[in-house]
Amino acid sequence: MLLAASFVLVIALTTLTSTQAWAFSTSGEIIKFKDDAQKSAYQELVMELRCPKCQNQNIADSNAVIARDMRVKTKALLDEGYSRQQVIDYMVDRYGQFAHYQPPMTIATSMLWILPGAFVLFGIIVLIRRSQNVNRVQEDADQEYAVHAEQEQNKISDDEMEKLDAELNALLESGEEKK
Repeated sequence: MLLAASFVLVIALTTLTSTQAWAFSTSGEIIKFKDDAQKSAYQELVMELRCPKCQNQNIADSNAVIARDMRVKTKALLDEGYSRQQVIDYMVDRYGQFAHYQPPMTIATSMLWILPGAFVLFGIIVLIRRSQNVNRVQEDADQEYAVHAEQEQNKISDDEMEKLDAELNALLESGEEKK
């Protein structure tokens, strides 16, 4: 009789534990799930949700109190029948977009991707314009130098001007005498 009771107890415990899914968290907590589907959903969610206190660490790997609270709340929401997306939406509403590793594409997130490229493009345009201006200024300076050099070449010194004035006056006087 004792042998039969032990056998029934072993069968009952085996049956009971085989229909239940168990998981251990990183902090040593034992978590009991209804089935393997709930266990896999929980494990995916805790890997996908980010701890608000620990920078870039998911709640599965974090030992922070808030991460533990988020794991407990995730389990509770799954027990209440929330879908994966509903749990994510709850956590995002509660902790902000930072709580989710894959935030949706919004104006704010698109600006994070577009602005760096725009700044690089702006910098390239500024460099091109500056190099064009430098070339234009250099060409203008070269042209001014050439004109100035030509004027300098054509410039007559004061001594030469006095000589020319004297010769011109002499020619004018000799021309008046001939008349």
